[in-house]
Formats: sequence, structure tokens, C-alpha cells
Amino acid sequence: METIIDLIRHGEPEGGSRYRGHGVDDPLSERGWSQMWRAVGDHAPWQVVVSSPLRRCRAFAEALAERHGLTVEVDERFREIGFGTWEGRGREELQRERPEEYAAFYQDPVHARPPGAEDLDAFIARVVAGYEEMVQAHSGRHCLLVSHAGVMRAILAHIVQASPAGLYRMQIPNATASASWPSWPRRSRSSRS
Repeated sequence: METIIDLIRHGEPEGGSRYRGHGVDDPLSERGWSQMWRAVGDHAPWQVVVSSPLRRCRAFAEALAERHGLTVEVDERFREIGFGTWEGRGREELQRERPEEYAAFYQDPVHARPPGAEDLDAFIARVVAGYEEMVQAHSGRHCLLVSHAGVMRAILAHIVQASPAGLYRMQIPNATASASWPSWPRRSRSSRS
């Protein structure tokens, strides 16, 4: 039996668009709640909901689970990447005040991290470890992971074996849900239907 993991990014937090790593824990705005409920609708094929510990994810995961009688698991490894001195600041502000630093980051997000930011390889390693453990713990089940754009990028890059250098090329708007990602049960091509 196949393990299926659905990914969804949190909705818009209070305070609008700005860099929120794991150092800024704004709750969902009214619009963010609406985005999330629209994204899932009445659809609830999951047996378990796994969530980042940050309020913008966890509050919705708990509300969804309560509505559908599901279990919620909170995993620290699915918190967003730390953005160091960029935490709480907007794109336009950074482009205006730190144009070279901002441009360098988007040219080379692996080596030109914002000051004090979490190491990208370490972030990917912690997310992938959480993902792999989740897949093992929920073998044969259908799970929903409520998390962040960075977490989704790390998981998708892991699944398709993409380089970390390309992570920030993926646009993942608020309340974006992925297609289902089966955890391939390591079988030969001839056994796939």
C-alpha cells in the first residue's frame, strides 16, 4: 500500500508579505484563514495531519483536524528556515536598503545567506529527516503536512533530487497545495502499473 503525502503552505499571516522564518511567529490573518479553508474545501482524505509548530500552520492544522476527527502531530523539523536579520522585513525594504545583499542571495542562495540565516544544507537535512520519518511512521496512510514555502521547496527538491541552488526559483504562494506525493516503495519499474 502506497504512502501519500499532501503538502500545503499556510495562508497569509497578519502583517502581510514579509520574510518570516522561524523567528517571526505571526498568526494567520482573516484572509489567511479563508485561503486555507478554500484550499481544502470539504475534502479530507487524510488519516493524519502533521504540522509545523509555528502558529500560522499549527492553528489551521488543529482546526482542520478537529473538524474532521483527525489526529495532529507537530514536528519542530517542519518550521520555516531561519532568515536571520531579514526576519520581519519586506522585499521592497530589503531591495531598497540592502540591494547588493538581496541580489546576492537570489543569485546564490546556498552561499550568500542573509546575515545570521540558517545554513541551507542544514535546513534541508532537518526537513528531509522529518519527512523520511513521517513517511516511515505513517506507512500506507494518506497524510497532510501543513508547513511553509521553504519546507515545501526542500521536500520537493529532495523528491526530484534537485540542487539546493534552485530552491528559490519555485514560487509557492500562500495556501498552495501540492499534488499528492507518493512515497515510492522502492520497487522495480516492471512492478509499477
